[in-house]
Amino acid sequence: MADENQNTQQGYNKSQQTFQNQQTSGSDLVAVSDILPEKLTIIPILNRPIFPGVMMPMNFNGQKIINSIKHAYENENGYMGIVMVKNENEQDFEQSELYNFGTIVKVYRYQSTAPGQIQMVAQGMQRFEYQDTLQYESILKWKVKYHKDPQEKPDEVLKAYTNSIISAVKELINQNALQQEQLRMILSNIPNDKPGMLMDLVSSILSAESERLQELLEATSLTDRAEKLLILLKEEIELSQIQSKIQKQIDEKVNKQQKEYFLREQLKAIKKELGIEKDDKSQEIEKIKARMRDLKLSDEVKQVIDEEIEKMQVLEPSSPEYQVTRSYLNTITELPWGIYSKDNRDIKRARNILDKDHYGLQDVKDAILQYISTIIKRGSISGSIICLVGPPGVGKTSVGRSIAHALDREFYRFSVGGMRDEAEIKGHRRTYIGAMPGKIIQSLKRTQTSNPVIMLDEIDKMGISFQGDPASALLEVLDPEQNKDFLDHYLDVRYDLSNILFITTANQLDTVPQPLIDRMEVIQLPGYILEEKVEIAKRYLIPRQAKRHGLKMKEINITDKALEILIDKYAREAGVRNLEKRLQKIMRKVTLKQAEEGVQKVNISQKNVEEFAGKPVFTTEKLYEKSIPGVTLGLAWTSMGGATLYVEANSVISKSGGYKQTGQLGNVMKESTQIAYSYIRSILCQKEKYCKFFDNNQVHLHVPAGATPKDGPSAGITMALALYSLATEKPVRRDLAMTGELTLTGKVLPVGGIREKTIAARRVGVYNLIFPKDNKKDFDELPEYLKDGIKPTFADYFEDVLKAAFK
Repeated sequence: MADENQNTQQGYNKSQQTFQNQQTSGSDLVAVSDILPEKLTIIPILNRPIFPGVMMPMNFNGQKIINSIKHAYENENGYMGIVMVKNENEQDFEQSELYNFGTIVKVYRYQSTAPGQIQMVAQGMQRFEYQDTLQYESILKWKVKYHKDPQEKPDEVLKAYTNSIISAVKELINQNALQQEQLRMILSNIPNDKPGMLMDLVSSILSAESERLQELLEATSLTDRAEKLLILLKEEIELSQIQSKIQKQIDEKVNKQQKEYFLREQLKAIKKELGIEKDDKSQEIEKIKARMRDLKLSDEVKQVIDEEIEKMQVLEPSSPEYQVTRSYLNTITELPWGIYSKDNRDIKRARNILDKDHYGLQDVKDAILQYISTIIKRGSISGSIICLVGPPGVGKTSVGRSIAHALDREFYRFSVGGMRDEAEIKGHRRTYIGAMPGKIIQSLKRTQTSNPVIMLDEIDKMGISFQGDPASALLEVLDPEQNKDFLDHYLDVRYDLSNILFITTANQLDTVPQPLIDRMEVIQLPGYILEEKVEIAKRYLIPRQAKRHGLKMKEINITDKALEILIDKYAREAGVRNLEKRLQKIMRKVTLKQAEEGVQKVNISQKNVEEFAGKPVFTTEKLYEKSIPGVTLGLAWTSMGGATLYVEANSVISKSGGYKQTGQLGNVMKESTQIAYSYIRSILCQKEKYCKFFDNNQVHLHVPAGATPKDGPSAGITMALALYSLATEKPVRRDLAMTGELTLTGKVLPVGGIREKTIAARRVGVYNLIFPKDNKKDFDELPEYLKDGIKPTFADYFEDVLKAAFK
């Protein structure tokens, strides 16, 4: 491949000397066709063709091409043909398609510049045309036909073309400063009676596309060549004019900017001498001191700020240390030192705000109002850190926002879920590039008050990495005895956080470190029952989604029955997030129906709710049609709320007996099945009839819905009763459901989720329930409309379960 440096001064000088020698030799010259070989070694090049009369250095690489050049230099008197590539073969350059016209050159010398590279100095002699391929394998050889320019004097037409070319070149000289010297040499050294030489030399300096330059090389008629050259010269002149215009605009803009800069600097110096204006550093220091006057700073903070200001005064504004000091001073003086918002002490207003923003959650509201009333009574919030725990979508974040609203405090929320770096809490040390204070200090800067309500979301999802443990860093923040002297790594001065009301949220406490739990007052948000969700949808969700979708309340009507179906079969989770998504889908379908059918009002009832909401996600649990020995109905708690599930036991005659469980049970639930089996076998083996049952039968216990993982101890009495029913062949009542943990001695231990499990039993129409005795207080706290019709049995031992099951 070639790298042609065609604009070198050396090439032009040698070219002009050659032309002068040819001119002075006159009639003694031999015709080119008489001395140039008809068979040529062909060298392909890229980018642009070589024109006759031009001497220049050329670079090539590729072993085949280097061998061809050496062969031509040593065996063919230095003559070879240079032909431009028409279509390049990227895999094998030597196999590329070439043009039919090229230029024969005379190589004067060559040298190797690097392994696989060669540089040669050659002069273009004459254009030729391809006739035939003589050799192709190792060295490409062509049989060629030469096209030499006419030797007689040019006619009037050609003289006119020549004069036009010379005029165009002179105009180009005025436009293009870079090529002035080369163009002047061409005009001064080439006589007017050699138009072909003139055209070739002018062509060699043009910056046109390679295809158009190749057309000039292939133009054997001087008239055609002159026409094509004049067109290219005109385009070159226009391009130079555009370049000159752009350069002029740039120069004017730069000169204007420089002038303005110098004038501004002079004006700044004059104002500084007259005392009218101060420099940037002085202005920054004045701003910092002005902010300090509005703050109530401790002696420690004042001392640190004064030291940093002294350091800033001796630093140059261009130094990196100046920028670090400036950022630190801005940060520390933008904090609300000693600035507090006034609390609203109206407890009735607080209750009204909570009732307005949230429906239900009465226990949660009472607990929050107790905290607020204590804060109001005491006048401080020291020791009050609230942790709201509950499933997603129950309103933990909005409860925190309502607390801030009730107290008339600024509210700031940030999530610590996924946080792995303790510097996010306590800040980065100023030695690091891009250091900044932690989230706590940033929140104070945003709220501009030292007693906001700060919510730390998702504290149960913090991580640990090599960069530290954020949960451990929170211990200082949330400890009432330590946060009054909180030390941020970036500030490196103590800040009082004791007036901040911290509220944290979590979905569960299992992953929260115990020392962190000890510093917080935990309030459980159990979730909403069906009746509460219906009211929430009517009061909040439907009006909000109708407004967001451009609908008026009179344009849509969703009946209570339709909402109940929507909640029960599409959104059973404890919160209302999925319910709101379903309502969004309904609103979109309503807007589509109005757009397509022109309906003014859309009514959604239990008959057409599937048309708008799609197929149900959940199916209602169905009870078995008859009582079967070995089958019992249990109550379970899931993230979606309460659910009912059957426990089935069956047996197969076996000589050795045995016991197995299926249904994708977790480790705790497997242990419960073993406890149930051992306990039932121990009490039934007191009777020989039942004892032989376990010796002669392999017992299989299964919990249906095998694809659903299950775990927990609350199904202990349910599995034990299923085994008892199987062994004694006594069926359990169909209208009975139960929950409770069982010990090896038959003691029934308390479980959680009594509210959700009661709701699940009501949903399937089962009203006879067995609960652990210690859960009686939880059942008594349920709303009356949940307890209505329920006939509970509170079992202390398994004997109490048997009495209720076979009553």
